[in-house]
Amino acid sequence: MTIKDIFLDAFGRFAAGDVEVLREVIRDDFVNHDPATPRDKGGFIDATINGPIASSTLDLRRVIADDEFVVAHYRLTPPEGGLGEAVVDIWRFEGDLIVEHWDVSQPATAPDQV
Repeated sequence: MTIKDIFLDAFGRFAAGDVEVLREVIRDDFVNHDPATPRDKGGFIDATINGPIASSTLDLRRVIADDEFVVAHYRLTPPEGGLGEAVVDIWRFEGDLIVEHWDVSQPATAPDQV
């Protein structure tokens, strides 16, 4: 199984409501590089599970992967609706586990933008 396959499985499970999948695919020494959320595995997972992303609709548009990185581009629409956000996540894997994460997002400006 490639890291792209691992990511697609985990993203699909998370988007369907299985937030616990994060504990399976993130390594204990994980580092998150987004200054707005905790840097460590436990803090990142707690912030993700308890934040708006866990209850939002995630519409995956693009996935680019090599032997070490997976880049995902998707639309995040909150439960209350609206245009949501266009998001890009970069995940670095070692073996079959995620060890680092970076992200950028911007408000979507049109219903079909992402």
